[in-house]
Amino acid sequence: MTTASDTRFRVRLARYDDLPALHAVIQRAYRGDSARTGWTHEADLLDDERITPETLAAIINDPSSLLLLAEQGGLPVGSVQLSDKGDGEVYLGLFCIDPAVQAGGLGRALLSAAEEGAHAHFGATRTTMTVIDSRTELIAYYVRRGYSEVAWGLDFVTAVDPPLFMTKLQKCLG
Repeated sequence: MTTASDTRFRVRLARYDDLPALHAVIQRAYRGDSARTGWTHEADLLDDERITPETLAAIINDPSSLLLLAEQGGLPVGSVQLSDKGDGEVYLGLFCIDPAVQAGGLGRALLSAAEEGAHAHFGATRTTMTVIDSRTELIAYYVRRGYSEVAWGLDFVTAVDPPLFMTKLQKCLG
């Protein structure tokens, strides 16, 4: 299933054989020194592994989730997980673009593909996500894409010191 395509990249469902390369992209986008070359990382806040390959495989196996992969030149450059929460809500997680190709419009296109996929596959009327509340530039990016802040100060599930909190964002799909 191809969800979106243009001359630069395409979005499709991730497969098991994609997982090693996709795992590496997710780690580069969120953690470690390589993440710092992009603007959406969490490397200054967290240093653990963002997700394991086994958890990615479990997402593929979960009928209430889709794992979308963005690829360019046949190589993975991004991901987004769609999780059906019921009552018309689909949660977007693991949204990332490899830092080496950020700021070229791929994130905007992948986000649009995720929203279209949420509506087409799960009948979603809204998408939601959470962002670490200190990531104000990232929250502003999502607000420019039509999301609004609906909850603040949510506990972050990982115990870190000092504690982190999340902001919940929502977009109604029309």
